[in-house]
Amino acid sequence: MEKVLIIGACSAIAQETAKLFAKDGAALYLADLKKGRLESVKSDILTRYETKIFIEEFDALNFDKHQELIENASKALNGIDIVLIAYGTLPDQTSIQKDYPAILREFNINCVSVISLSSIVANYFEEKQKGTLAVISSVAGDRGRQSNYIYGAAKGGVSVFLQGLRNRMFHSNVNIITIKPGLVDTPMTAHLPKNFLFASAESVGRGIYEAIKLKKDVVYLPWFWKFIMCIVKAIPESLFKKMKL
Repeated sequence: MEKVLIIGACSAIAQETAKLFAKDGAALYLADLKKGRLESVKSDILTRYETKIFIEEFDALNFDKHQELIENASKALNGIDIVLIAYGTLPDQTSIQKDYPAILREFNINCVSVISLSSIVANYFEEKQKGTLAVISSVAGDRGRQSNYIYGAAKGGVSVFLQGLRNRMFHSNVNIITIKPGLVDTPMTAHLPKNFLFASAESVGRGIYEAIKLKKDVVYLPWFWKFIMCIVKAIPESLFKKMKL
């Protein structure tokens, strides 16, 4: 039986991933901000599948509780095999770009807290000489654009950090997976006009589950975003800076 910790378990994508692990019979430890929502997610999964599920109310901005979360999950599950970090916020760029405390808060949520948790998890797995850490980053981190460069810079920081961590952990038999979704139809993107590029949370959740099972390194979801971002990154800066993206 696999033992899976999901941080940010109430996100639409994380819920879909959790269901697939539960279907496999994996034991789950679900952490998120609101206990009421966690109870609902737990109940929904247990109506579908028979497994063990533990929950913990957890605020990623409370850095003093990061180590404790990993210890609690390890104790409840009798060890951890897989960790998925799946939380984040998508701020409105124009409303915060002159609000420096808001910018700092977004970086703390989307980058600094993720790096903190990833470091603790990696050290935990390094001691065991096995384990898988999967982290949801974003295609937005591949190149800064005026429409979301604060969010993109935070996610870019996470992606580069994970790249280095993957290099380090390779020698300890620890898998580090960077998940880069494109546009996903979730409550976080409810304010955005939808188009054909939007994927469902269910399809992205399945992509994450498969990436973990296959021990991938970097995964774009859906797959075509890899080619879209290759084109975007290939545009010369002298031209790119003039574009309204």
